[in-house]
Amino acid sequence: MGDPMPDSSQLVIGADTSGQPIAQAMRLANRHGLIAGATGTGKTVTLQRLAEAFSDAGVAVFAADIKGDLCGLGAAGAPQGKVAERIAGMPWLNHKPAAYPVTLWDIHGQSGHPLRTTLSEMGPLLLGSLLELTDSQQSALYAAFKVADREGLLLLDLKDLKALLNHLKDHPDVLGDDAALMTTGSSQALLRRLATLEQQGAQALFGEPALQLEDILQPTADGRGRIHLLDASRLVHEAPKVYATFLLWLLAELFEQLPERGDADKPLLALFFDEAHLLFTGTPKALQDRLEQVVRLIRSKGVGVYFVTQSPGDLPDDVLAQLGLRIQHGLRAFTAKEQKSLRAVADGFRPNPAFDALSVLTELGIGEALVGTLQDKGTPEIVQRVLVAPPQSRIGPLSETERTVLIAGSPFKGRYDKPVDRESAYEVLTGRKGLAPQAETGKPAPQEPSFTEQAGELLGTAAGQALKSAMRQGANQLARQLVRGLMGSLLGGSKRR
Repeated sequence: MGDPMPDSSQLVIGADTSGQPIAQAMRLANRHGLIAGATGTGKTVTLQRLAEAFSDAGVAVFAADIKGDLCGLGAAGAPQGKVAERIAGMPWLNHKPAAYPVTLWDIHGQSGHPLRTTLSEMGPLLLGSLLELTDSQQSALYAAFKVADREGLLLLDLKDLKALLNHLKDHPDVLGDDAALMTTGSSQALLRRLATLEQQGAQALFGEPALQLEDILQPTADGRGRIHLLDASRLVHEAPKVYATFLLWLLAELFEQLPERGDADKPLLALFFDEAHLLFTGTPKALQDRLEQVVRLIRSKGVGVYFVTQSPGDLPDDVLAQLGLRIQHGLRAFTAKEQKSLRAVADGFRPNPAFDALSVLTELGIGEALVGTLQDKGTPEIVQRVLVAPPQSRIGPLSETERTVLIAGSPFKGRYDKPVDRESAYEVLTGRKGLAPQAETGKPAPQEPSFTEQAGELLGTAAGQALKSAMRQGANQLARQLVRGLMGSLLGGSKRR
């Protein structure tokens, strides 16, 4: 008989070569992690297994579905063949085919609920990274956001920002001391970059109702954590910068909004960032530094971040050093450079005297991995060769019919599906000749009071989500006068370097 199945206080990964369960304490799951390996070695199934374990423990999950098959979490599995054999070899697993509580999201709103944020919530630093601006263009963008704050102009979608930039181009006096930052060349460059962004379909990301973080954290009625899947199968190929920027925004918002938790028996949320190298490729140095800082600090808010990529070398060393759980599937090494990288991967584990990690890395079969967990005190355990436990949900995608049924039965149906286009910078600027009268009187924009007076009627509806977004923006407006979001506020005085 095998050992009894570890309870939900354990993040169970699989079995070692002797058939014993390999797991990490759930209370250490906020120490982040890595799932790596060559294409076809089983990373997606491992991610699926971990998502199930988190959900069973009542931990919410947000993951990107890169290939479109992770959504199989929403249907019960039907193990057969080698999968059934592996389950039989893990009697302690107590495997029971089951569907998990999955919510599907899609920035374009085609294969899931629309996923949106606003320009005001994203802020100029992340937006500048998305637009790949030069330093002078970034300074001009900061100046535009500063005017929007001062004049009470809401920047919700791309047409709001375009209207503001055109207005500032025609009325440079509104910029005050920052007039020198908004040259004709920089404003035209910003407008061109925005047009390119629209051609990539990125305008769908910006608008209202914006995603409310409390909806991600909300558990199901039976206490399981809800698994939120972003369909990124098109996005990661057609607009990889949009994909990466959204994930950075989500990380920053979580850090900013969640309170400190201290030590807890489990995380609040597990984030899985597939194609993780995209978060760091072409990212400005200042933003990358802050991202590394956020990863280090966010664990105290109860968030575990799990990077999924082909090789650990895809991530900066400062990020790798913060990853507690390491699951390394097979790698191939044909060139001298690849062999050097392979040795670096092997050296990243605490050695096991029973085998040579470097040799095993090229021998691992599908669904096998070298696993380094954390001991109870948070120090690395010796590396183990592990057969990953099969998931209880389906290995493979949902059909279109199953996906449609899942969306129709979602608890968020109707909450995000219809866009709300309320009065913001575009409507204000196209409805009047200039900002000068308001700048002189100092009176706030009129749309805010009339909107909040309707709070009682709106809460709980799609428009109510827009209201909550607006109230949050209003509350944070002074604190975020120049840069909203954690990424920018951490920059402090260096934000224009």
